[in-house]
Amino acid sequence: MILNTKHFGKIEIDEEKIITFEEGLLGFEAIKKYTVIMNPDKEVPFHWLQAVEEPDLAFVITNPFLFKKDYDFYIPERIVDELEIQKEEDVMIFSIAVVPKELKNMTINLRGPLIINTNNKKGKQIVLDTDKYPLKYYIFEENR
Repeated sequence: MILNTKHFGKIEIDEEKIITFEEGLLGFEAIKKYTVIMNPDKEVPFHWLQAVEEPDLAFVITNPFLFKKDYDFYIPERIVDELEIQKEEDVMIFSIAVVPKELKNMTINLRGPLIINTNNKKGKQIVLDTDKYPLKYYIFEENR
């Protein structure tokens, strides 16, 4: 499938890799289908979550555990059931990053992680019921 995107131009994606967020993402509830575009540079930990139905919409995402070593939460059982998660190995977790003009002020959202079952390509953004993790976690040491 050819996807016409604002940031990457026309790209070919494997339709089997389309992730469905039945409830969309917070603030973007109407947009339900996304694909993860992995960064070709393996040294860079940022990727993109590209909306399939909306070429202009893409989020920078990253593995939050790379930036917050003690990041830890439980996925509620109802979410495990909803996403039909069978094994922990089938789960990918991302945080959405905000990339301002000054990169040193880059933040990631630790309170609203994206949970993806890589087996069936179902995803969900959950909101952690804790104030332990901020919506804006500065990833660079000097800003924490």
